[in-house]
Amino acid sequence: MDLKDKVAVITGGASGIGLATARAFLEKGAKVVIGDYNEEAGKSAEKDLSQYGDVLFTVTDVSKEEDVKNLIASAVDKFGRLDVMFNNAGIGAQGEMHELSYEDYKKVININQDGVFFGSKHAIPEMRKAGDGAIINTASILGSVGEPTAFAYNASKGAVNLMTKSVALQYAEDKIRVSAVAPGYVESGMVNRDALGEYYDNLVAKHPIGRLGEPEEIAHAVIFLAENEFTTGITLLVDGGYTAQ
Repeated sequence: MDLKDKVAVITGGASGIGLATARAFLEKGAKVVIGDYNEEAGKSAEKDLSQYGDVLFTVTDVSKEEDVKNLIASAVDKFGRLDVMFNNAGIGAQGEMHELSYEDYKKVININQDGVFFGSKHAIPEMRKAGDGAIINTASILGSVGEPTAFAYNASKGAVNLMTKSVALQYAEDKIRVSAVAPGYVESGMVNRDALGEYYDNLVAKHPIGRLGEPEEIAHAVIFLAENEFTTGITLLVDGGYTAQ
């Protein structure tokens, strides 16, 4: 897929992997619509990204179907079509499973898992109109391996892996490709040496490559999944060797 003039919607697009991916699509000549629950950060991202190309921000809570439906409608209203849907928005959670409240568990599921459902559900009709498309979901290394204190997160990202395969098989005949990217730990506002102290070194040690990932490296993988027309139904691990152990 040549991304020039294609239209990509990115959830969680105001920071981290989402923001880096929005920039990467714009640099490829695509038009980008970012959705994020953080209105201030979203407007700032829209302003900053506008130097690279056509970009629109829409306030979006991916746990709410109407918000996601509106996000996709905004993209089509503004740019006339939808070619790429990057279901990226997500949250993490850590703690003892026996102390996990149902409310906190459901919050992780509602954002990480339901957000993929809503994004895919409402993107597919528009991609059918366009004649093809690519849906890319953000999974995680913790969708493939367990983490003792990440029960809800493990559950949500494991689900994303199989949701990806299911939708890929169902819509292959419509030329809609569905894949997932599974990052290792990535440098961010919450994951860095200043924020984590000594625990940062423990995280680095889990990655054989000897460091954490950068958002731009995950964005590079998303671009590949969007461009490569013989790729569907996979989860692409971009994890510095984390899951090779």
